[in-house]
Amino acid sequence: MGKENGSTVKSHYKAKKQNFAKEVFRRMRKNSSAMVALCIIVFFLLVALGAGFIAPYSEVIKQNISQRLQPPSAVHWFGTDDYGRDVFLRVVYGTRISLFIGIIVSFFSLLVGGFFGAAAAFYGGMSDSVIMRIMDMLTSLPSILLSMCVVAALGANMQNLLIALTLSNIPVFARMVRSTMMTMVDMEYVEAARACGTKDGRIIMKYILPNSMGPIIVQATRSISQTILAAAGLSYIGLGVQSPTPEWGAMLTSAREYMRTYPYLMVFPGIALVMTALSFELVGDGLRDALDPRLKD
Repeated sequence: MGKENGSTVKSHYKAKKQNFAKEVFRRMRKNSSAMVALCIIVFFLLVALGAGFIAPYSEVIKQNISQRLQPPSAVHWFGTDDYGRDVFLRVVYGTRISLFIGIIVSFFSLLVGGFFGAAAAFYGGMSDSVIMRIMDMLTSLPSILLSMCVVAALGANMQNLLIALTLSNIPVFARMVRSTMMTMVDMEYVEAARACGTKDGRIIMKYILPNSMGPIIVQATRSISQTILAAAGLSYIGLGVQSPTPEWGAMLTSAREYMRTYPYLMVFPGIALVMTALSFELVGDGLRDALDPRLKD
């Protein structure tokens, strides 16, 4: 009998989550700009996943000086760069690298920052003070400047770029998770769980975090956009992904001296960068409106 009741409760909880997701998607569909942006993100994700089917990576970094700086044509859709490499293929593989950086950095920033933010909100007192003072120290420098300092100290490569961007994003998630959870740690259902002897970790994961997921999802989505732009900016000044790896910021750096004579070298990676970043921002805005209980219809 107890097992049947437990199974019924789980089924009801699962159905409730599915209905909530459907309701959020229904409300988000009314935001045309967010839906267009979502389609663009899906397109870029498919491009990133299918890059290997379009051309092998060796073709992307292969130099062919005899075909350098050729304008867009039927053979080379986006033209070729100063080393004779196909710009279209480099933009395609740049999609994979930029999305990888944005998603990985946002995930680990949320994981680490969310942990510290949840601990600060749940335990309060000295733990809250120590954790938040550390976050204050990290935010005393602008995030892009902090990233530049870390990369300059560790060396310019993909791994150090990920570390730098993650470190600069941790305080954002820590503060956001803390502020969201502060309103829930004293709720009656949390007190009841404590009275039943439920472990702290289970209370946070099962009773508090699920009710805080709205702002977390929105921040994570917008963080991907900001991270992609920050990574491109660092690569543009030589502190990010290094050539010949095809990354949009690094491609813009290589195209600087040809900006007037061969503008297509900057136009295509620039358009891809702007479209991706703007799409994540628009989806984040759409999710914010769809998850806002004050805007229910």
